[in-house]
Amino acid sequence: MGRYAKGRYQPVNPEKYLGNTLPTYRSGWELSFMKFCDNHSSVTQWSSEPIRLPYIHPLSGKRTTYVPDFLIQYQDREGNVKTELIEVKPANQAIQERVGRSKRNQAHLIINQAKWAVARQYCKQQGMTFRVVTENEMFHTGRK
Repeated sequence: MGRYAKGRYQPVNPEKYLGNTLPTYRSGWELSFMKFCDNHSSVTQWSSEPIRLPYIHPLSGKRTTYVPDFLIQYQDREGNVKTELIEVKPANQAIQERVGRSKRNQAHLIINQAKWAVARQYCKQQGMTFRVVTENEMFHTGRK
């Protein structure tokens, strides 16, 4: 496995961050998303790894825990307050068409789908939205 970014992020706007300790990023993409949340004027509050959701691991059949990456609250273009639970993942572990023939990525997708089903159910009960953010959304330039 290659090297990846990891560390603690020091919020520039600490009043927006809902946490008692500095958030930990486990990838450069998570760090980019933290910076986005911290600096974007529409994001009013955010937290990192805010909840723990129990689920059954689809490959082992064992009970385990899923910890989504972020919870954000923001105002949309119409001024409505929205709350979303966010998972940051590479497209090759999140989108069936991008998985390819890699057995590793196929296994990740199966596991992720089980996690995300639990997250969607939780969000529905809480009146929130669950979203998976991939590099397609994070680094979208607006051009096709």
